[in-house]
Amino acid sequence: MGLVNQGFVFVGVLFLSTLLLCSADVHNYEFFVRETNFTKLCNTTTFLVVNDSYPGPEIRVSRGDTVFVNVHNQGSYGFTIHWHGVKNPRNPWSDGPENITQCPIQPGTNFTYEVVLSDEIGTLWWHAHSDWTRGSVQGAFIILPAVNETYPFPTPDADQTIMLQSWYNGDYKQIIDQALATGVPPRQPDAYAINGNLGDTTGCPNDTMFRMQVDFQNTYHLRIINSAMNEEMFFSIMNHPLTVVAQDASYIQRFTTDYILISPGQTMDVLVFANQNAGQYYMATRPFSDSAALPVDLITTGVFQYSNSAGGLNASLINLPARNDTNATSSFLSRIRNTNITQNPPLNVPTDSEISRRVYIAIATNNLPCNTSQCLVQNRIVASMNNVSFVVPRIDILQAYYNSTTGVFTQDFPLNPPVFYDFTGNLTLLNPGAELGTRVVMLNYGDAVEIVLQATQLGAGGSHPIHLHGFSFYWVGSGSGNFNNQTDPSTYNLVDPPLINTVHVPGRGWVALRFFANNPGVWFMHCHFDRHSSLGMDTVFIVRNGTTTETSIRPPPPNMPRCT
Repeated sequence: MGLVNQGFVFVGVLFLSTLLLCSADVHNYEFFVRETNFTKLCNTTTFLVVNDSYPGPEIRVSRGDTVFVNVHNQGSYGFTIHWHGVKNPRNPWSDGPENITQCPIQPGTNFTYEVVLSDEIGTLWWHAHSDWTRGSVQGAFIILPAVNETYPFPTPDADQTIMLQSWYNGDYKQIIDQALATGVPPRQPDAYAINGNLGDTTGCPNDTMFRMQVDFQNTYHLRIINSAMNEEMFFSIMNHPLTVVAQDASYIQRFTTDYILISPGQTMDVLVFANQNAGQYYMATRPFSDSAALPVDLITTGVFQYSNSAGGLNASLINLPARNDTNATSSFLSRIRNTNITQNPPLNVPTDSEISRRVYIAIATNNLPCNTSQCLVQNRIVASMNNVSFVVPRIDILQAYYNSTTGVFTQDFPLNPPVFYDFTGNLTLLNPGAELGTRVVMLNYGDAVEIVLQATQLGAGGSHPIHLHGFSFYWVGSGSGNFNNQTDPSTYNLVDPPLINTVHVPGRGWVALRFFANNPGVWFMHCHFDRHSSLGMDTVFIVRNGTTTETSIRPPPPNMPRCT
């Protein structure tokens, strides 16, 4: 997680690629996943990590490369790993969500993922995709410019990965397993962390603080990843403006801000210029929520430290938006726009006349009777999309689809809410129940798709970060209240919409997304609040094969894990 001199890395990649006759490179990594002890908050906790580190090892490659990661499960239960934001063209077999595209890697076995990069550039990440194991099994996935490709801004002097995390005293899988068994919501985190460091606000004298050492007049490329379990996060560096240059591995129009708002799953590339008086300045993060179920309001600190600086922190006052500052959130998000540069894919937004599949999804939390022997409540909390609370099957959907196995899923996910109501109004008399099911959306190869995601006030309400595997999509619209399909499309931005893979759906509001279904396979869509995904706020999009080999799913590798 230390500073990386970008000039050195780029020269090294250029030299290596020249030897390979300018072809894309192939990289190999070994991940050993096992239980490891960590002491924080004056408490020792044991959980799964990769190569005994939290966060795990950083993958650093170039655009267009292929990465093989051999994952060895030396722990006590099965898991999978997902390469968040990597499209993996025609290769859903290595996408990773448990029992969606593969069965878990069982203890004592290993599985090699083939991660195929295409047009992604900048910062992504990898994480476990089984229960809540991603809380500890996670790391950065850095994609540098390809050979003879430059940054669309002056090359920074160095870069630094910053992962914003949730810290729990306890094993992450046990936390969600207990919540699902008892019917009560999973508990709040005990702290937040920056690169595994809890800062100086916890009250435990042994907790460490992340320190980033910088040189005066140098420019630094921050690769910021929100890997927190259930919290959107504000982040800032005191007295240092931040220039946002990319989101979700795609460049955007540069803008400068005093803070960023980043949702779980999202990544942002940010430039910061070390031009203040030599000293030590706080960097800080705190959660944001517009839900009735507010997260723990803990501020976690790090230090932006100039070389040869002495004394205490120059900025003792930490200036961040309040935990429920929706104006700060909407103001920041409204500034994110695509940029027409050669380093980005050519803008290819489906037009109104091209749209062949429209899906309108109301997202909510619901109640169902608690039916386990450990229930502590009469009604348990579930979550849903279009009133369907997703049930993860025992056999993964991809293999069932590929092999035409029946009885695993149905192809009847509702394309509209089954009941239209005042989604963002007073829902006191509305039935809070939901249906259980493993229901998917079928798309034809090449379909031009529009998805409208509608937040509702069922349950605690609030915003949701929704992530779609296998694609980046254009975020073409957003608004408050209930979506109006007659008037709201006229407000869409079809000129420079950002190309992202995880979108913030505002509380009491909606967003509209568009993309072409040009990646055949089985692709998971879910809320990246893990408490909501675990409770069923998920669905699956299956893109049928096209008419050629190049537009069809690749055959499965011979060593796919088997379901027990």
